[in-house]
Amino acid sequence: MTSTPAPVLIDAHHHLWDLDQRPQPWLDDPAVASIRRTFTPGDLRATATQPIAGRRLHSTVVVQCIPDVPETEDLLALAEQEPLIEAVVGWADLTSPAIGEVLDRLLAGPGGAYLRSLRHLVQGETDSGWLQRPGVERGLAVARDRGLSYDVLVRSHQLDQAIRLAERFPDLPQVLNHAGKPHIAGRELADWGRQVQRLAAHQQVVCKLSGLITEADHDSWTTADIRPVWDILITAFGPDRLMFGSDWPVANLAGGWNRWAATVDELLTDCTENEIHALLAGTATAFYRLPARS
Repeated sequence: MTSTPAPVLIDAHHHLWDLDQRPQPWLDDPAVASIRRTFTPGDLRATATQPIAGRRLHSTVVVQCIPDVPETEDLLALAEQEPLIEAVVGWADLTSPAIGEVLDRLLAGPGGAYLRSLRHLVQGETDSGWLQRPGVERGLAVARDRGLSYDVLVRSHQLDQAIRLAERFPDLPQVLNHAGKPHIAGRELADWGRQVQRLAAHQQVVCKLSGLITEADHDSWTTADIRPVWDILITAFGPDRLMFGSDWPVANLAGGWNRWAATVDELLTDCTENEIHALLAGTATAFYRLPARS
């Protein structure tokens, strides 16, 4: 008899920060003034009340914001104390000759067992070959050899870097953050769609359904604006290589956790139960090696 997957909802991409403990310089931008405050796990619990396909938030993956090892240490220590958080995506300087020592220290430190992946804000790098720099590739190999995955954060015009990364590291599990940031507001999806199809040909790469509403018009987006992106991703990756993420509290700039969750609930209408499970829990569980559900 085939068992039915547990009806679990995992948020595979959100952020937390305590501005009294650690500054977040990117929040100085006037465009994000509305989220310039501290956000805690309790805030997320209180906010994330909208179910998706009858599932309510069960657990999460928290993701770094700034290129700062102490922030990663904070998140790991928090994960050790906070039942909601089941994995951490951290940061370490991939180009550092000491990357191995840094990762070993993080993995052996408080909450180190929760470190499952690394991320760098490649979206802010002007070098069109940043992910192919020899020092970066060396650091990625060191991370891979320690059992870590890699969260790929690029904008749509940088997807060629992600494709080359997938070609050069077939044994490094990779997840595309925010679907490569398609330009939804400008309705310019053709080039992005072609690049996504090329990236999805690499089976070690999965994709997060996150951050889409902040790429749309913050004030006027509708489900109809998101659906073309959704359809391309479903076709390219398939449901078993896609995972739900909120990008909260950044998502608050364009409607928030519950509105995004309600949109995903609507978009899942034509999916089977197994496809829904993959999108809402299964892919994230496998990629981030989260506790098994029975």
